[in-house]
Amino acid sequence: MDEAAWDERYAGPDLVWGAGPNRFVTEELAALPPGRALDLGTGEGRNAIWLAGRGWRVTAVDFSAVGLARAAQLAKERGVTVAWEHADLTSYQPAPGGYDLVLIAYIHLPPASLAQVLRSAVAALAAGGTLLVIGHDRDNIAHGYGGPQDPDRLYTPGSLGHGRAGRADHSAGWAGAAAGADAGG
Repeated sequence: MDEAAWDERYAGPDLVWGAGPNRFVTEELAALPPGRALDLGTGEGRNAIWLAGRGWRVTAVDFSAVGLARAAQLAKERGVTVAWEHADLTSYQPAPGGYDLVLIAYIHLPPASLAQVLRSAVAALAAGGTLLVIGHDRDNIAHGYGGPQDPDRLYTPGSLGHGRAGRADHSAGWAGAAAGADAGG
């Protein structure tokens, strides 16, 4: 989907993914001490807002202006501050080494574009930082639900590189440092 399609999707009367954070985000990040976080592909901001509420200084990036406007309104209602940035992730260049956490939740791009986003994400990590990538596993087509139906846009333990496959969780795909499955960003 392109920017206009996401703008249209986020323009509906209800939040697309709900107001609460993604369950895998909370499971994986609840114990991390707050620092600087970068949420790439924030959509309506639910994960960024949750992080900000836990004391993180969050920069959240998306190419949907409508999604970002909804996110900003929700953050205001919850009394948290997030730096919202309107940008295409495939060309976005975050500050090198500027973040203790980089989150990529449900960004399913063609392989070359995803590789560019991952390179930028890794470059944005401070020493000792955490990169959390959550998305639909390729096995999702046959045994899961939701997500893209193009297998080239789905994750496998080896598709993220750097030799980190995450922990095995066959009921929800694989999760952890690499990826997992849930119903949306």
